[in-house]
Amino acid sequence: MNISGSFKPQKALEVLLYIVKQCPDMYTALKVLYLADKLHLGRYARSISTDRYVAMSHGPVPSGTYDLVKYVRNGWQDIIDLPLSDAFEIDGYVIKPLREPDTSVLSESEIECLDEAISKFGKMSFGQLKDLSHKDPAYKSADENDFISVEEFVKSVEGGEELWDYLTND
Repeated sequence: MNISGSFKPQKALEVLLYIVKQCPDMYTALKVLYLADKLHLGRYARSISTDRYVAMSHGPVPSGTYDLVKYVRNGWQDIIDLPLSDAFEIDGYVIKPLREPDTSVLSESEIECLDEAISKFGKMSFGQLKDLSHKDPAYKSADENDFISVEEFVKSVEGGEELWDYLTND
């Protein structure tokens, strides 16, 4: 995504912990992040995660955040300078937080959109989330296993054409 800067692993970790408190299923958590990012982008012209999304077979996946999950799942925590093993563990497809998220790194508007996405999408089934994300124009714009372009991501939110013009014109 990288609309409001480069990917910030520490912030991504705190966002993930915030989501998995209520949506511990890995698939659901990553979809909730995608949908929260879209809400926030549409309302406030910036993403929460600054992550880039990949169009995978089951829908869009936040690449950097998913890497954090894979590091813990595979025991590769030393790849990144974050105390991941102190933050969460993986049991199958369940992300179990080991501490509370540091919400001081989240703005009020980010928490608002995260809460809204958790409330609206957090109880959906795997199939419902897959169907919803596969209908998403940003997801459909990319080939499987390729990054979704920032332009297509932005244009897929309500008012996206105007937002894209705003973001790309000085």
